[in-house]
Amino acid sequence: MFGITVFQHSGDGCKADSIALPGGTGTIKMAGFRCPINAGDVELDLDVQLSSSIPASLAKLTIDLQASTDTGAKALCAEIKTTAASNHNDYGCKLPDSTDNINDPTFADCHNSMNGIGWVAGRNAFFEGLTFNDAKVLLGTKLVEENQDMQLPVSLNTTVLPNDFDSRIRWPGLIHPIRNQKHCGRCWAFSASEVMSDRVAIARGRASPVLSAEDLVACDQKDNGCHGGQLKTAWEYIQSPGLLTDSCFPYTSGAGDVPMCAEKCVDGSSFLRTRASSAAPIYGVEAMQQEIMTNGPIQVGFKVYKSLMTYKSGVYSKHATELLPEGGHAVKIVGWGVESDTDYWLVANSWDTTWGDEGFFKIKRGSNECGIETMGPPYAGSVAGKNAVIV
Repeated sequence: MFGITVFQHSGDGCKADSIALPGGTGTIKMAGFRCPINAGDVELDLDVQLSSSIPASLAKLTIDLQASTDTGAKALCAEIKTTAASNHNDYGCKLPDSTDNINDPTFADCHNSMNGIGWVAGRNAFFEGLTFNDAKVLLGTKLVEENQDMQLPVSLNTTVLPNDFDSRIRWPGLIHPIRNQKHCGRCWAFSASEVMSDRVAIARGRASPVLSAEDLVACDQKDNGCHGGQLKTAWEYIQSPGLLTDSCFPYTSGAGDVPMCAEKCVDGSSFLRTRASSAAPIYGVEAMQQEIMTNGPIQVGFKVYKSLMTYKSGVYSKHATELLPEGGHAVKIVGWGVESDTDYWLVANSWDTTWGDEGFFKIKRGSNECGIETMGPPYAGSVAGKNAVIV
């Protein structure tokens, strides 16, 4: 009765395309590939929207996608099985559309009126005047998922992990404040430089300058500035050549214009870089906790869904009906705890103090919420000795 018939559609895979499903049952929107396409893994933004007359339990599609070159040679073959999301969440609230203003109170008011949600939604000044489409530019982290069950370090002692931990309390005055990446997808650079800044201060046992995110954005040739980067390659850059201070090479490209790589300090200080002595991924929840408690905050990547942008307080988890993320994001985990019997990570974001809980948020811990325990994967660098980091 509510089935969608088999149909065919042909088009240019390099261009955006909107495909109407038969009988007015819905549409498939394809953003198109970035062409030319290199061999290997590629991403395709495919958005399926079905008529509200189709019950969510029956709204299931199998898409057989085949592509060929101009010469007729096979270029791609994939079968995509999907259950299209309802436009309402588990509690009956309408989820925002991409063209909705993030600070439109419709979703937040409905969300907050329900019992058992676990977190509070609301207006965030950081997103004032922006739609969800506008905000996608902020999500510039290229995520790589790795198995959270990989073998932990032999030396790991998980019996001494406390129920709660906050780096700001453990190392008062040494954890650097919330920053603002502005309208640019440099979260990968901000969170990496922030983690390194904290770890240098902890290793020295005294306050240290903020290290430059702009250095990574403008000079790291393995990543792509405002258009994205990876945790692994960011830390390779921090190992060599290392980072200048923020006062030497300050952040000026919040509007998207990336400067040339610095050759001297704008403040007239010595042109010195701070290096990590080593850097490595961290596998598993307990290993992440042990690393934070021993050496300081770590960097993680995760998938962002629309609802996170409305977060104000509580322990965040996405709605079950949010199937398609807006993009990848990287942040700094500073600790963990338990709230209302829910384990959480305590996270510093780079969306200014006018977002969330003064720039911080809590997210469920132990269930790989939004991929935060495997995507990226989690990363951090070591600082060898109190005086062995400046070169």
